[in-house]
Amino acid sequence: HGFVAMTAEYRIKSKHDSTPLDSFEDAKSAIRWVRDNAERLGVDPGKIAAGGGSAGGHLAAATAVCESKHRTETSDTPDAVVAFNPALNLLFERVQEKWGEEVYATLEAISPLQNLNKMDHPPMIIFHGEADSIVPFETAAAYVARAEEIGVTPVPELVGYEGRDHGFFNYGRGDGKDYEDTVDRMLGFFRDLDWIE
Repeated sequence: HGFVAMTAEYRIKSKHDSTPLDSFEDAKSAIRWVRDNAERLGVDPGKIAAGGGSAGGHLAAATAVCESKHRTETSDTPDAVVAFNPALNLLFERVQEKWGEEVYATLEAISPLQNLNKMDHPPMIIFHGEADSIVPFETAAAYVARAEEIGVTPVPELVGYEGRDHGFFNYGRGDGKDYEDTVDRMLGFFRDLDWIE
C-alpha cells in the first residue's frame, strides 16, 4: 500500500524504571524524529500517523492531544491516529493503585480525555472490544462523546466489537477474522484520507 512503517521503542517501568510520562515523551520524540528525517526516510512529513494497542494506543492518542515538555519547531502531533483498545482516560482507581499517588498526580497531563479541547483533532479511528476487561469500552465511548460535545473536528470514529476482549484484533487470535476486519477498516480509514488508493 506504499506505507513506510516504523516501530518506536519507548521506556517502560519493568525495563527502565520509568513512568508513563517518560513513555509519552518518547512517543512525541519519535514523531519529531520521523518529521526531521522525512526526506532521508522517503516519507511525507504531512502524512505521519501514530498507532498502537493498549498502552501503545494510549501513547498514539496522547500524541494527538497532549503537549510535550520538550517543544521544538518540529511538530510532534501526528496527522492521523489508529488506536486499538487505547487507554484514553488515565484517571481512575486501577491506574492509581498501579502507579501510586506521586505518579498518579502527574497523569492528567497525558490523559487524552482530560486534554481534549476544541481544536483541530487529527483524524482518528479507534477499534475497541465491547467486553474489554482491561481498558473498558466505556472509556472510548466517553472520549468520542466528549469530542462531539465540545466540537472537536473531526470527531474520532469508534468501531466497537461486540463480545470481544482486550487484544481481540491481534494476528493469530481466534479464526483471524477480527484481525482481517480491523486491517480492512484501517485501510479504508487511510483511503478516506486520500493517503492510499
